[in-house]
Amino acid sequence: MEYEAVIEGLLFVVGDDGLSLDQLVSILEIGEEEVKEVIKKLQEEYLSNKRGIRIDFLGNKLKLTTKKEHSSYYQKLLMNEENNSLSQAALETLAIIAYNQPVTRMQVDSYRGISSSQMIRKLVAKGLVKESGRSDMPGRPIIYETTSEFLDYFGLATIDDLPDMRDFLADEREEEESEPVDLYHSKYEEE
Repeated sequence: MEYEAVIEGLLFVVGDDGLSLDQLVSILEIGEEEVKEVIKKLQEEYLSNKRGIRIDFLGNKLKLTTKKEHSSYYQKLLMNEENNSLSQAALETLAIIAYNQPVTRMQVDSYRGISSSQMIRKLVAKGLVKESGRSDMPGRPIIYETTSEFLDYFGLATIDDLPDMRDFLADEREEEESEPVDLYHSKYEEE
């Protein structure tokens, strides 16, 4: 089996969370020394000028990272006006963080019902969200909160200037309580 490809895929899937050696040993069901050899081989392949990523140990986790020598291009991408608009998923993730901060990625995921790691990475890269510490929960997940750039982007003086969620909930309740429409006896009914 090509463990290089499997490890590369696993690291891509977990994103910023990374994987420990123990996790890789458990997932691949091979010895630690063999995992280290595969990682070393991958790291050597990524040293090529034809590659834009590399594998690094950050803390005790193995992660895919970009090459520092390409950072000026990444900055241009982030500063490009076309890339500065926020998708519906990004806005949803940002709203969850803004209204529930400080919050972990797992908490955001539970609100959205889908993994938010990629959206959170994009929001961090855009400077709208930041890592503000670690939770006391098991695994000590990263805690996220909005930044001053978030306030500037939305024209808010403080986070307290966010619209009250109860107003949105009241609007939804009013819509639900309004007179039901009889679709059967509509104006398109034959006479």
